[in-house]
Amino acid sequence: MEIQQIKYFLALSQELHFWNTAERMYITQSALSRQIKALEDELGVRLFERNKRSVKLTEAGAFLRDQWLPLLDEINRIHLQARKIHEGAFGTVRIGYPGSITYGFMPDLIASISRTLPELKVELVEPTDISFEQLLLSYQMDMAFRRDPAGNPSLQSICLYSEPFALVVPSNHHLNEQNFTGLHDLENEKFILSNLAQTTFYTSSLRQILEDHSFTPDVRIETDFGGMVLGLVSKGLGVSILPYSYSFSALPNVRFITLPYKMNLYVTWRKNDNSPVLKNILQQVSEAAGKYVADGN
Repeated sequence: MEIQQIKYFLALSQELHFWNTAERMYITQSALSRQIKALEDELGVRLFERNKRSVKLTEAGAFLRDQWLPLLDEINRIHLQARKIHEGAFGTVRIGYPGSITYGFMPDLIASISRTLPELKVELVEPTDISFEQLLLSYQMDMAFRRDPAGNPSLQSICLYSEPFALVVPSNHHLNEQNFTGLHDLENEKFILSNLAQTTFYTSSLRQILEDHSFTPDVRIETDFGGMVLGLVSKGLGVSILPYSYSFSALPNVRFITLPYKMNLYVTWRKNDNSPVLKNILQQVSEAAGKYVADGN
């Protein structure tokens, strides 16, 4: 017994007319008759009473129609779901990201995924003490955005775009893009920065900027969370240096002054991952990043 035979039976049980059913199912009337006869022989059940004038279901046929209709609907639903999984339109993707893209790139990407792959579940993984590389290699994450390329040979990275670092000051601060001449303008300022003793790529970039200017900041508040830094700067509690992406937060009372230093954003994933979901997401990532490349960020 094949699913196609059941489909022929159900179509005939609705039409109760061999010629109309054959036309609907795109087969010849004789082929339809053979399929119904084969099904009856296999089941050992007479499904239709038929003569030259009419076709009607037997009691057993009516019972099978009522049982098979919902089952066929479920099978069709399962097949459709399988096709979506095969095409990468259904499933779950786990994405890690740095806080600096919370306000610009990441919302744009998630909006694009939601629009083009509405049945895909996205799990966003915020930075933790466990490195993104470890999470990727242990299959706890499928993709990660990071500021440096992956070092592990089992991972692959692509640079999406570059953006400048920026000095972040309260909006009523005396410094702006026009009168800012260098970090020496900030000798008497209180700074809000990450712990510069950390070995992350971000803090090493900060140290390089400070060393290039032989500048030692007066750090009064240490935090690794950019959103917190913005909130504190907006309250006039100090100044900071952050990737320019934070300017997309639209937080009031904060001004960004670009610095002649840039930071890259990379997307990283497992080289041997052939998931169709990952393939679709990488396409979305490429399209979302295009906006930021075009904007020169």
